[in-house]
Amino acid sequence: MPIAELNEIVYIAGEKKILDGFSLSIESGEIHALLGTNGTGKSTLAYLIIGCEGYRPTSGEIIFDGRVINELPIHERAKLGITMAWQEPVRFEGISVRDYLTIRNKDIDPAYYLEMVGLHPEFYLHRMVDKSLSGGERKRIELASILALNPKLAILDEPDSGIDMLSTQDIINVINAFKENGSSVLLITHREEIALIADRASQICGGKVVFSGSPHEVAEYYKSREC
Repeated sequence: MPIAELNEIVYIAGEKKILDGFSLSIESGEIHALLGTNGTGKSTLAYLIIGCEGYRPTSGEIIFDGRVINELPIHERAKLGITMAWQEPVRFEGISVRDYLTIRNKDIDPAYYLEMVGLHPEFYLHRMVDKSLSGGERKRIELASILALNPKLAILDEPDSGIDMLSTQDIINVINAFKENGSSVLLITHREEIALIADRASQICGGKVVFSGSPHEVAEYYKSREC
């Protein structure tokens, strides 16, 4: 049964149609990769699902867990279990890594979530979130904080963006951690090698899904066609 469905989503900003009849379903417990080049509407779609201010479909339905959520604000969608890792690491400072990971739930073990994203707890728990952390470290800490929320749906927008000196396998391990933690994942990427981790994949072009199938099928389609 789908945890999320996007039915004929149209989104117009000003006079520009960014999404044009976009339809996609994300099954419960799956990683679904959305593959596409820059400028095809991938991040806009993520903002519509998460409910960012100013982002509502011009037409079409966003259904989550059987409920139409088009008009729900971002905090209500968060309560339902939708969360997102932004393409750029969140700019947060002046708090310890331990406090950042436990700010919403004091009962979790922050060390567990740091280990899931490949950071050694003994080295990071007492560090401050400040400019001494690299962009990659900040990104991993953000991903750990989202894992700690145990979301029903995690939207990962270009999860390898801003992560320095990580192999593809490192990135895959982090993405897999969400599935192992019980979350469904919408994996947004422009890299076919990252999309291969998914259970299913779709390509977006011109604001709509142009092909869906296995990750290998979609990756080959993506490589052979310009969008």
